[in-house]
Amino acid sequence: MRAFESSSPHPLVYLQLLIGMSLFGSTTPISKIVSEAFPVFTASLMRMTIAAIALAPFMAPHLKELRLAKRRDWLVIALIAMVGMVGFTSTMLFGMRLTTGVIGATVMSSTPAVTALAAVVFLGSAMNWRKAGALGLAVVGVVAINLMRDMSGEDGGQAVILGAALVGLAVCFETAYTLLSKLLSDEVSSLAVTFAATLMAMPAFALLALLIDPNPFDISGASAADWSAVLFWGAATGALAPVIWYTGVRQAPGPLAASFMAVMPLSALVLSYILLGETFRWAHLVGFGAVFAGVLLMVWEHASSGHEHRT
Repeated sequence: MRAFESSSPHPLVYLQLLIGMSLFGSTTPISKIVSEAFPVFTASLMRMTIAAIALAPFMAPHLKELRLAKRRDWLVIALIAMVGMVGFTSTMLFGMRLTTGVIGATVMSSTPAVTALAAVVFLGSAMNWRKAGALGLAVVGVVAINLMRDMSGEDGGQAVILGAALVGLAVCFETAYTLLSKLLSDEVSSLAVTFAATLMAMPAFALLALLIDPNPFDISGASAADWSAVLFWGAATGALAPVIWYTGVRQAPGPLAASFMAVMPLSALVLSYILLGETFRWAHLVGFGAVFAGVLLMVWEHASSGHEHRT
């Protein structure tokens, strides 16, 4: 009976997984809108502030976790704040200023493959043909979409490639976030870690804004659409997406949760066309299709691992 129940979650769980991954996917095009409207580190500080405010109502049951967290946990949370919050957000914004939404979505779609490689290198995870294939397809897809951009006459020059490289660095920071989270004690929830790391990142972004932004804290030129983007970026992708996603994950079988990884890159690609008004080109399907095939391989890998653990 338990096995049947675990394989048949409530329909709300499917909706939570779908919404969570869709919101994560929206990060790429929203980052481009925000990066063009606000100074980078000022925008990042606003994102952390909005996310902290949005997360605060959910934190009451989790405050005890932070009070009882070990010194090692706090060190890991600090690293997550610097790498997963400051590093990821900064490189993502600078990268999306330079590259296109489609290229950014393609590069970000390589996250599962890069995470799998990092787990092999740093955590001793076993390499197999699915992980190797996913990584190879990710590399082929990212290279192909940049080469075909030049062949199709799209503008942007080397700046677009530099932007793609910065988004690739953001992928590495996101991967580090994932691996670091595995070092935390089981008693500390993902929600508590996200909230604490968000608070830690805020003073860092404030200092970076003062030192680096050309006009720190200058938000006078932002339009209503720009404000809508930054509010969504902070509240939806920075706060609600983790809450919705992890709530669903805890109630879903591993293979089911893994299958929803495919929603994130599709969300990023579709929203790049809708929100950024980018022109669809058949060449996009070649590069993105290769990376997305790699994502499907990683979905298969997670599903296979989940089946092996159950048996």
